[in-house]
Amino acid sequence: MRDYQKLDVWRKAHLFTLQVYKEILPIMPNEEKFALTQQIRRATYSIPLNIVEGSGKNTDKDFTSYLDNALGSAKEVEYAFILIRDLNYINEDLYAVVNKSINEIKAMLIAFIKFLRGGK
Repeated sequence: MRDYQKLDVWRKAHLFTLQVYKEILPIMPNEEKFALTQQIRRATYSIPLNIVEGSGKNTDKDFTSYLDNALGSAKEVEYAFILIRDLNYINEDLYAVVNKSINEIKAMLIAFIKFLRGGK
C-alpha cells in the first residue's frame, strides 16, 4: 500500500480537479448542466480517485490497472476540453491552461505506469 498523498501525480490531479470545479464548471451553460458539465465533473475527479483506489492495492500490477483507468479518464477530459473550446464555452487562453495541466498529468501517469511495469 502506498500513501497516495505523497504521489506527485495525485497532487497534480487533485489541484487540476479543484481548478476545473472553480474555473470551468461555473461558466458552463445551463443547458449543459446535466450533460457535458456532469460528464466533465465525473471524468475529472475520476483521475485522482483511481490513483487513490489503486494505491490501496497490494501489487504493482493491480495499482497499474487503476493508473490505466486514471489515464483513460485524463484522455476523456482532454477531449471534453477540446469540445467545450470548439463550442466556445471557454476561450483559447483558458483552454491552453487546462490543456497544459491535463497533458502534464497524462505524462506523469504514463511515466509512473512504465516505472511500475519495470520500465518496459
